[in-house]
Amino acid sequence: MAFGKNPRMENRRSSSSYCSTVTLVVFVALCLVGVWMMTSSTVVPFDMSPLGNKPEQKEQVPETDSRPFEDSSGDVTEGTNTDTDSSRDESGNEGFQTQNPIVEVKEEDKNPIKENEELNSESEAMKDDKTKEEGGEANGDTNGDGQTDAQSTNAQEERQKSQEEKKEGQTEKVEENQEKELKQNEVFPDGAQSEILKETTTQNGAFSTQAAESKKEKEVQASSGARTSNNVYNWKLCNVTTGPDYIPCLDNEDAIKKLHSTKHYEHRERHCPKEGPTCLVSLPEGYRRRIDWPTSRDKIWYFNVPHVKLAEVKGHQNWVKVSGEYLTFPGGGTQFKNGALHYIDFIQDSVPDIAWGKRSRVILDVGCGVASFGGYLFDRDVLTMSFAPKDEHEAQVQFALERGIPAISAVMGTKRLPFPGRVFDVVHCARCRVPWHIEGGTLMLELNRLLRPGGYFVWSATPVYQKLPEDVEIWEAMKALTKSMCWDLVTIQNDTVDQVGAAIFRKPTSNECYEKRAKNEPPLCQLSDDANAAWNVPLQPCMHKFPIAASEHGSRWPKQWPERLDKAPYWLNGSQVGVYGKAAPEDFMEDYEHWKHVVNRSYLNGMGINWSNVRNVMDMRAVYGGFAAALRDLQVWVMNVVSIDAPDTLPIIYERGLFGIYHDWCESFNTYPRTYDLLHADHLFSRLTKRCRLLSVMAEVDRILRPEGKLIVRDNVATITELENMARSLQWEVRMTYSKDNEGLLCVQKTRWRPKDFEASSSIAA
Repeated sequence: MAFGKNPRMENRRSSSSYCSTVTLVVFVALCLVGVWMMTSSTVVPFDMSPLGNKPEQKEQVPETDSRPFEDSSGDVTEGTNTDTDSSRDESGNEGFQTQNPIVEVKEEDKNPIKENEELNSESEAMKDDKTKEEGGEANGDTNGDGQTDAQSTNAQEERQKSQEEKKEGQTEKVEENQEKELKQNEVFPDGAQSEILKETTTQNGAFSTQAAESKKEKEVQASSGARTSNNVYNWKLCNVTTGPDYIPCLDNEDAIKKLHSTKHYEHRERHCPKEGPTCLVSLPEGYRRRIDWPTSRDKIWYFNVPHVKLAEVKGHQNWVKVSGEYLTFPGGGTQFKNGALHYIDFIQDSVPDIAWGKRSRVILDVGCGVASFGGYLFDRDVLTMSFAPKDEHEAQVQFALERGIPAISAVMGTKRLPFPGRVFDVVHCARCRVPWHIEGGTLMLELNRLLRPGGYFVWSATPVYQKLPEDVEIWEAMKALTKSMCWDLVTIQNDTVDQVGAAIFRKPTSNECYEKRAKNEPPLCQLSDDANAAWNVPLQPCMHKFPIAASEHGSRWPKQWPERLDKAPYWLNGSQVGVYGKAAPEDFMEDYEHWKHVVNRSYLNGMGINWSNVRNVMDMRAVYGGFAAALRDLQVWVMNVVSIDAPDTLPIIYERGLFGIYHDWCESFNTYPRTYDLLHADHLFSRLTKRCRLLSVMAEVDRILRPEGKLIVRDNVATITELENMARSLQWEVRMTYSKDNEGLLCVQKTRWRPKDFEASSSIAA
């Protein structure tokens, strides 16, 4: 039976069809939104610099369990989230992009499994809603009153509104989680890490400054200069005859020519220009990235240190040899031709109480040569401060540093060495060519200042075991001198393998012997003479008495290594005020915990540094040595520098089994160019602007840092911004910059860029 068309039914079907179409469109749209949420990334900008418009840099924040950024190529190790299309710099190395630093976090980095499950559940719910809607349409006329269509439409609108509200809630939740995640993964330390320790501004706690200590003995001259007020830097190459080996304070030809005498090696001492140079040192032709430790102990690239004089003169003594494109180091020396390890064991066997790496941790090697002795003492867990003059033994200290062995260029001449008194556990001299016995034993008395009471002096030289008239004369003079100093001759031993001998002396541990001497020769120093005063202080032919008070360092032997590392020295007590304003022992521990936290949470995993490529490290402003202590498990050594106008905490650094040196950063450091892999400066540069030009300090940083080496700076935002501008003008790669609450963090990497032009003719180098 045929039925005619019912207008009401037609309208219902038309309306139902329309609703179905709308529902389908909404469903597709919501699906697209869901897909978009899974694939899109949210970019959260951070204000990285308050000054000017800077080129941009993107900083990827790693997951808390991700691996550190690899430094060698800029790639990210497996498991770290990053963009796949990373750019390369001009040298071909991939790295962070030098753009305005923003922190970029992809939503899939949050919890992709959980979010996909939520989106899938939402899609299933939408499908169920669609099925129900279609079912309602099929039975829409069951009651014949037209209410079903209206109810269906209202239900659909309510569901759509509910879904939109749910979507907004999810978006807010994602943004909230993202913000929380960013705080947890900030490279610039958040929470406890952001507690940058503030030093007291009204006093230096219980510690006087090195400048104040030295002022009583000699007025310290400090350089001064105006701070650069603009961001235009016109870098030029240093026009000096020493070329790539330029050391400004040791190569000052004008000052050396004006010396009245060179009898006491005055020409090998520091003679700094009135203002620090602002030129850049050239690179040796054919320079390559240094060989990593420990391989570098045995060989280095010839073209990095292209000097062959030592190989020609000392090759038969196994100092250094030329082998193709390498310089090789068999580990020998004048007194240990058959290798340093045998010689080290020979000393230990001669005096077991030396106990390398336990009782004896920090030693001084005088006239170190290429520093093989110190290089192999690392195998015994001993840290060696090696030094030798920049003299006719061409590039000996430069060889040592290129090998990855601690060393500085210095000479025992007319001034005290830049170390505090009573801090070295052992002093060593193997044919170091120092005339200890002359002029009242002045140089020997300097060793007495540096050596701990109860410490050993190991003297391996021909007067100990040869019978030539000159040797016999020197030996008799040394015996008389050391006896008058109350040093005990512990033993004389001959080594049948190397056919050499060594005399080992021990410094007394009380004043009893001093008081019983028939003659006061050498004389005791005046009580006003500070044994720690060492910056440009003339040598004095006198001996400092043994410290009696428990509050003085040196009155007791420190704990054995490594227990001494993380314990506050015995002479610090609660009545003393530390550098940061708290009781000294508490101050010490807070500094230690602070740097452990920063290093572990930020420097090791968030700075893009491959620490396997790092060996020579300098903390340009060490306080208690906390930064160096936090790196103890890595194969690095750290030169802790205590500024002469900072609290004198260097004895504390030595007490914990680390080492360091006094220095004025308005002057050049006594090291060759390109000798450090990483420099760390915590609130140093802002302090220097009061006394010297920041431009010259940055030029010095460029001089001593290797190409591809890193500089990490923590300072106020204004200083960070100025340093970043300088780094960019040097064509350095800005790896990361961050600011928070007027405190900034900057990590930059030096490149091989050098300017083409030389500065005006200069005669500051010889």
